[in-house]
Amino acid sequence: MTNLVEVEDFTRHSEERRTSAFQLEVKNWLERHPETQYVDILLNDLNGVFRGKRIPVTALAKLEKGCYFPASVFAMDILGNTVEEAGLGQSLGEPDNLCMPVPGTLVPSASDPQRIAQLLLTMCNQDGTPFDVEPRNVLNRLWQQLRNRGLFPVVAVELEFYLVDKMRDAEGYIQPPCAPGSSERNMQSQVYSVDNLDHFGNVLRDIDALARQQHIPADGALAEASPGQFEINLHHTRDVLSACDHAVQLKRLIRQVAENHGMTATFMAKPYEEYAGSGMHVHISMLDAADHNAFATDDGSDSPLLKRALAGMLDLMPASMALLAPNVNAYRRFVPEAYVPMRASWGHNNRTVALRIPCGDVENHRVEYRVAGADANPYLVMAAILAGILHGLDTALPLPQPVQGNGHEAEGIPLPVRQSDALYEFENSYPLQKLLGEQFGAVWHSCKRHELMQFERLVTATEIDWMLKNA
Repeated sequence: MTNLVEVEDFTRHSEERRTSAFQLEVKNWLERHPETQYVDILLNDLNGVFRGKRIPVTALAKLEKGCYFPASVFAMDILGNTVEEAGLGQSLGEPDNLCMPVPGTLVPSASDPQRIAQLLLTMCNQDGTPFDVEPRNVLNRLWQQLRNRGLFPVVAVELEFYLVDKMRDAEGYIQPPCAPGSSERNMQSQVYSVDNLDHFGNVLRDIDALARQQHIPADGALAEASPGQFEINLHHTRDVLSACDHAVQLKRLIRQVAENHGMTATFMAKPYEEYAGSGMHVHISMLDAADHNAFATDDGSDSPLLKRALAGMLDLMPASMALLAPNVNAYRRFVPEAYVPMRASWGHNNRTVALRIPCGDVENHRVEYRVAGADANPYLVMAAILAGILHGLDTALPLPQPVQGNGHEAEGIPLPVRQSDALYEFENSYPLQKLLGEQFGAVWHSCKRHELMQFERLVTATEIDWMLKNA
């Protein structure tokens, strides 16, 4: 039996190795970037919003022993207000938790890459173990469960977003930006348009250049279906945490670059009523211990493991909607005939289903999870996917037939298209709650229920227009 002294020695040596690695990272950074004056140290909250502070670069080395932020950072609504019902704020005395640097995330900030750097943090409990409510830690625990089974996910994230003019139109609504240097405003859909990319070439080139500086493995931009809408794909990787680190860093980078060019970048799921919504699609395959694709048989067809994974993801999908569509606006995206899945369904080479098996060879046989909105937290989207896979591996579930043709007209379990329904499904799904962690589930539900109640109290302009003289 391992004694306490051995455990303490192992813990001390692990901390020393981590400290040495961080000291080396800081030393190398300062040698390469001597003009750095400040560092933004950042936690990614429940909503995927960065919370943190800016410190002088002279304080960077001190982070080897960590720094402190209140646990209530992970009990905030979308506006940054602490939700006391979540139980992480004043009822506990607003305690601080230790936060440690995430290795390899010290990079230039897109706001001022010469003078400002940024660094990701992760939160610990008082005893040094990972804080259960942090989305990054929720994902890491699920990832570890798969690795313990000799299964190694390979993932890639695709992000859609809009560039928006800072000026509103005559009626006060947002509008697509003018092409830089002109008064031309594109109001037509131009999917795959190369000319549309040229119009915003300076913005997209800056995004690409800064992504390389931040070591974010991103492809070039693709013009999407609507004016001012673009998609950027991240490369596939076996490091699930890094894939999500890169996704949240890319979102921050895109917003900062857009600001530098006098525009706003938005990852709202549905910023325009008349144009397409913005999604976050995740591609996932699975390697076994011998690095073979466990989702495919030798002839390239669906493996038994893939079928179990599909069944699990479909079974937990309605309850997972609270994570995949985390805001009221996210449900505006779920409308028929908009290439957004309305049912828990799957199929081959079919963009109208929730789980698409794209064309490809044996090595690239994978699932494209097409439900999440661009406003979702990448760590929690990935956690929902891995939870579904684990659920399928551990539970004998029937797999419906693959959809042929239009998935919007096919049978399948309807997905909740109102946030209240999604939160009910989430709260009452024992399998999902168990996989994500009960404390996380309780905090998430409390925060999102609070947001929804606040939103539903608002009296909107549409209500006034419709009802003022007609009620």
